[in-house]
Amino acid sequence: MSTKRAVFVLSLAFLLGAFLSVSRALRAADVSGDSKEVTDLLGQAKSEALQLQDDAATMESYTQSNMSWQSHAMKITEIKDHVNTLGQTVGKLTAARGTASLWQQTAIDRINPILRELAANVEATINHLDKDRTHPLQSTAHKDYLKANAELASRMATVISDFVDYGDTKTRFEDLSRKLEIAER
Repeated sequence: MSTKRAVFVLSLAFLLGAFLSVSRALRAADVSGDSKEVTDLLGQAKSEALQLQDDAATMESYTQSNMSWQSHAMKITEIKDHVNTLGQTVGKLTAARGTASLWQQTAIDRINPILRELAANVEATINHLDKDRTHPLQSTAHKDYLKANAELASRMATVISDFVDYGDTKTRFEDLSRKLEIAER
């Protein structure tokens, strides 16, 4: 074999090796296919949902005390504001759905109906308070609204938290797989 041909073959082998190495690194960098924007928005939604869950549980506890109508009105307004803030975040999630990975799309699809139901129930609670300002706090209907708000807020927080935990675990698994050089076949 001539020297030129040997140099050519070695150069070609080197280039092929470099290409495969770069190609493997690029695949590893994009293995998850998860959208960073959606991951960040899910984390934000989780924080908002946990705050909403806490406030809804606090308000439900008001049924066990002699809180004034005004205290109930202030707390439900605070909860409504939390629902609206969460709604804005979920709106951004929905807008980013096209760039989301499959599990992120599933998260968005599961969050939306719970949020709609929670928003409708919070609105019904507000309407109930506005309708009867004399004795609404002791009514069964009022207690049912508050219980439903607490349950829906808890379900929302759980669903979002579970998806965020899944994403974190998936990322850790993928990082460890790359570290150990375990390739899926």
